[in-house]
Amino acid sequence: MRVGLTYSDVLLVPKRTPLRSRTEVDLQTRFTKNIILNSPLVSANMATVTEHKMAIAMAREGGLGVIHQFSTIEEQVEEVKKVKHSTSYVIENPISVSPTITIGKAVEIMKKSGVTSLLVMNWEELVGIFTSRDYIFETNMEKYLSEVMTPKEKLVTAPYGIEREEAKRILYQHRIEKLPLLQNGKVRGLITTQDLKKLEYWPYACRDERGRLRVAAAVGVKDTIERAQALVDANVDVLVLDLAHAHSDFAILRLKELKTHFPSVNIMIGNIATADAAHDLIDAGADGLKVGIGPSPVCTTRIISGAGVPQLTAVMDVVSVARRYDIPVCADGGMQYPGDVTKALAAGASSIFSGSFFAGTDESPGMIIMKDGKRYKRYMGSASYESSHERRENTEGKKHKDKLDVFVEGVSTLVDYQGPVESVIRSILKGVQSGLSYCGAHTIKEMQENAEFIQITPAGWAESLSRGTKLSE
Repeated sequence: MRVGLTYSDVLLVPKRTPLRSRTEVDLQTRFTKNIILNSPLVSANMATVTEHKMAIAMAREGGLGVIHQFSTIEEQVEEVKKVKHSTSYVIENPISVSPTITIGKAVEIMKKSGVTSLLVMNWEELVGIFTSRDYIFETNMEKYLSEVMTPKEKLVTAPYGIEREEAKRILYQHRIEKLPLLQNGKVRGLITTQDLKKLEYWPYACRDERGRLRVAAAVGVKDTIERAQALVDANVDVLVLDLAHAHSDFAILRLKELKTHFPSVNIMIGNIATADAAHDLIDAGADGLKVGIGPSPVCTTRIISGAGVPQLTAVMDVVSVARRYDIPVCADGGMQYPGDVTKALAAGASSIFSGSFFAGTDESPGMIIMKDGKRYKRYMGSASYESSHERRENTEGKKHKDKLDVFVEGVSTLVDYQGPVESVIRSILKGVQSGLSYCGAHTIKEMQENAEFIQITPAGWAESLSRGTKLSE
């Protein structure tokens, strides 16, 4: 009988390092075959973890957020659109309105879309632009836009395809914030000073070829193609086919259908825990594999079903196959410390997938809860009773006061409130950079080639933990 190991069972053996500082470490990696990340951190597609705020924050720090599927198709699509519209070099399809709508209606559109300006169009002709400056002191919201907008003759425009530096020069020269881009007299895009500032403020952000933040979205096995089509139409970058046990005939069928319908879209599939699963899913067309059966603190799969593989061994087993096909592996769950992220990467994972690291932050959905003088946020396992109950209520559009008969393989809990996720991300990445430097590696790939694990005893793990009396005590 084999022995399965998890992160607290091992340590990485320190190696001679050429690095003078951990800041010399490059954490660029891959999520799937064609999706490159500047950070190996990915936030999980859980209802209490990732919606657009988390996905934006993750991408700005070089990682990726996976929008959960526990909502209507329309709601999930809106979340994806909010991420894609949050930052870009050129806004390819700027929102436009008619000059005959009222200020009140225009403001409503701006708030719903999360934008600060609207192009005013008469059919395909640009006739003006409407921004917050045009109504900030206006008391009559029934006025038409044509009465208050900045008309076309006062607008500064530029040709579509203009270089970024030239656009910056024009914006600065004319002291303007919006630059419509025209081609043959028709609007093709919009550049804003706010977006240019964002591009420079987050230089390591994970972006697509148009400068937009990358975002992934999860799909299940019920409305797979319909949901995937809507997400692809919304310019999602990656689809994550998410099942508790993805090494199944049904999952393989769904994966093949997705690859047939969307051959140019990268598909990650999970969760799995064995080399056989890796082989079968890669053969079916997977562009990335997600590993983890039951390691999450809010998952009870191993206790309820008796099935699973300790996470470090699971990652190594899947990587042993995936590496031969150059398919990236994502380690999902089981990590408590930044050092566990380093161990997962050293074991061969290209990225890590987590809910617990990020659930207690400002960007996770849900309110801050006060209890016994401390602040918390709710963290629900996707297979918990609470999550299943809420999904049933949302699907049926009514409240259920009686306890539902649902199968449960997860729990709901409270996690400490941690403030902005940016601080959490940067703290984890510093630990990972330090881990790579101890392994004598500049890159994740170098670490994977040179990493040496040593198995430790429970006493060795106890020795690894911090000791002493807390100052607050």
